[in-house]
Amino acid sequence: MSFCDLTGKVALVTGGSRGLGRQDCMTLAALGADVVVTDILIESDPELEKAVEQSESILANVMQSQGAIYTEKTVADIIAMGRKASAYKMDVTNREQVAEVIGKVMAEYGHIDILINNAATLDHVGPIERQQDNLWDRDLKVNLSGAFNVTKAVFPHMKANNFGRIIFMASVAGTLGGFGQSSYSTTKAGVIGLGKTMALEGGRYGITSNIIAPGVIGTEAFQMGNPEMNERIVKRTVFRKPGEPEDISNTIAFLCSNEAKYITGQVIHVAGGIDLFTF
Repeated sequence: MSFCDLTGKVALVTGGSRGLGRQDCMTLAALGADVVVTDILIESDPELEKAVEQSESILANVMQSQGAIYTEKTVADIIAMGRKASAYKMDVTNREQVAEVIGKVMAEYGHIDILINNAATLDHVGPIERQQDNLWDRDLKVNLSGAFNVTKAVFPHMKANNFGRIIFMASVAGTLGGFGQSSYSTTKAGVIGLGKTMALEGGRYGITSNIIAPGVIGTEAFQMGNPEMNERIVKRTVFRKPGEPEDISNTIAFLCSNEAKYITGQVIHVAGGIDLFTF
């Protein structure tokens, strides 16, 4: 058995259509896992435009207009690697839909070993007096309640199997705060609390739960950001450059492996030292 071998495991990734979610899917598959790719956006969905509109996401609108949604493509790429993969449309804020999808996954695969709570919004920026009430509510529903909804639906199946690996995607904004990011920072701080609680509740059933706190990572969302602001943030890192999506997915893969079986309830900063005092 090779290091970080995930052969025989079934991983479910939320928000897997692009960016970090897509990279997580590809890395887990490369290490042997079968992967269920879920997202509110599916290329062939006849109601794709409606789903984008309902998401209230600027990034989703841009990605849809540019044809940069890769849920089904990710599945095809994983199948080409010799692994099993499926795409499911899933709105993490819709509890009935979440329960329905998890039921279908269990029927198709028989077990869910790995859950990556990646789905999130990151397009609501401004000081608190300019934070929009509807987007505050949306961010809470997607970033925090969404992770709760999916975890709650998957957790009983992991308990029954006496095994599980749960990863919550937080952010350095959740550990350090983020100017102009009151909704995002608040939800990511909440995700940390949820992840630690799942570590406590899952330990007796062979379930680990850990939290990744990324810094600035060179995804599509970063490339679309304000260049001047991006440069300022990058200069706060020790390496003076953004991280790569693989830096996140490789950390996740390790935490999902047998080699990390005694690591749980931890917040892992993958942030290039942005949380250090740099000058």
